[in-house]
Amino acid sequence: MSQLSHLDSQGQAHMVDVGDKAETARTAIAEGSVVMQAETLAIVRAGDAKKGDVLGTARLAGIMAAKRAHELIPLCHPLLLTKIAVDLSIDEALPGVRVRAEVRLTGKTGVEMEALTAVSVACLTVYDMVKAVDRGMRIEAIQLVHKSGGKSGVYEVAEGQR
Repeated sequence: MSQLSHLDSQGQAHMVDVGDKAETARTAIAEGSVVMQAETLAIVRAGDAKKGDVLGTARLAGIMAAKRAHELIPLCHPLLLTKIAVDLSIDEALPGVRVRAEVRLTGKTGVEMEALTAVSVACLTVYDMVKAVDRGMRIEAIQLVHKSGGKSGVYEVAEGQR
């Protein structure tokens, strides 16, 4: 493993200086899921949750969270994001909701944390909106599945690791 970039020579945390890095087009895609009872998923699908539109609210929460990742994660740079897309889909096989976030910018640092934050908060919002009927839901498999741009190039998670 290479040296951790957020630690100085004394092992203390610091914000990485990206001032000399080249601006490149950068993209990150993250995914995760909320596993729930089939009856709970039926409420989500029908739009009958007492708190309102579960998927629409979670989509907005994910977008808002990506824009604020730097306020939540120490040492994360504030970024001028050019695209945030959060997609939620019903998956009967889970049963539950799958969440996918794509974040883009042209800049000097990546957007992995913004994509992961979007998925995390969207999943938490799904949980919050239907927890009254299913407190046993599980948030699972939040992970980075794609990253491109910057010096390290492209990263793709293997299909079997999703």
